[in-house]
Amino acid sequence: MICLKKYLIFSVNFIFILSACENANTSDKSENNDNENFQRVACQNSISKHVFQETQFTQSDNLLNDLLLNVLPDSSMRMAYIPEGIYDMGSSNPNMALKRELPQHRVKVNAFYMDIHEVTNAQFSAFVKATNYKTIAEREIDWEILQKQLPLNTAKPNSDFLQPGSMVFFANKDIYNLIDISQWWRWTIGANWKHPNGPESSIQGKAQDPVVHICYHDALAYAKWCGKRLPTEAEWEWAARGGLKNKIYPWGNLSVEKGIPKCNYWTGIFPTQNTKEDGFDGVAPVMQYEPNGYGLYDMAGNVWEICEDWYDENYYSSLNLSETQDNPKGPEIWNYPMEPMDPKRVIRGGSFLCNDSYCSSYRVSARMPYSQETGMSHTGFRCVKDITP
Repeated sequence: MICLKKYLIFSVNFIFILSACENANTSDKSENNDNENFQRVACQNSISKHVFQETQFTQSDNLLNDLLLNVLPDSSMRMAYIPEGIYDMGSSNPNMALKRELPQHRVKVNAFYMDIHEVTNAQFSAFVKATNYKTIAEREIDWEILQKQLPLNTAKPNSDFLQPGSMVFFANKDIYNLIDISQWWRWTIGANWKHPNGPESSIQGKAQDPVVHICYHDALAYAKWCGKRLPTEAEWEWAARGGLKNKIYPWGNLSVEKGIPKCNYWTGIFPTQNTKEDGFDGVAPVMQYEPNGYGLYDMAGNVWEICEDWYDENYYSSLNLSETQDNPKGPEIWNYPMEPMDPKRVIRGGSFLCNDSYCSSYRVSARMPYSQETGMSHTGFRCVKDITP
């Protein structure tokens, strides 16, 4: 069953588009050698923040981006060599996947380098210190742009509602269903990468945690500063597979709940109880679990990772399956009918909020739409670099 529900919060005639959630209940046998049975509910949440369209970036913002490459970047990030190859992109098990993960299709990817872990608070801090960059979550909301995403004649809200902020996850033991995500997601004024849980929180002692509350434009600016770029969706999935063929997870087909902890995910009952069996309650420092076959850490769980590609719900089904896609870069533009005015990029890998009973997006084929202007407390990124002749 696929369900759609959009939550609207009204205050002083102000409409705040909070979220759109798709839930897909799926179950089938796994592909592992033991033929273990896994029950899956693959839930993908797309939460659109009431922020800027791409036109928000002024000439001065673009000038800053153009100058980023001239600033000496932090060089502490190690990168792994990802070999070229051809693989079947998408889910090998239709019974465990959402429609947007199908059909499988052949893809060729050139060799490249990839950050071995997600960009950390320490690394992003170095970028901000060098450039004075201000993330979207730290910028006041532009009403002239926001109103274009709202119904006609929506009255301008009080200026308090246009203050900078971001979406923050709050654990809630008193919930009545798993559809209304406003029970555990809140728009929080003052939340940003330096204050991940709100204005009173900080990243002190969390230098090696992945930076969060990052939107596509923020990630792109950091990548330019480093002389890198964001991965394409095809590159990301090829790298996440780590040389394994048609497996469910970066480590193979063994259930995430079997054996030693393999990634940072929600252990217990989402979202009311987290047993911390994986060692963490929320975001974990990078490199806490075994890497995949290419030496990459946290390609499953911890935080979602932003890709370069536009998101199109029907992109896979639009491809010619008789041809091998040569280093595909995704569709030419986004297509997400539920929120047609809000540009979407692809995010990959799942997060610490994923759980088999609710959201099993730590699967290598799982993909999700993400507002390119949105910051959230479970979304970060890592970069790649081309191999020059």
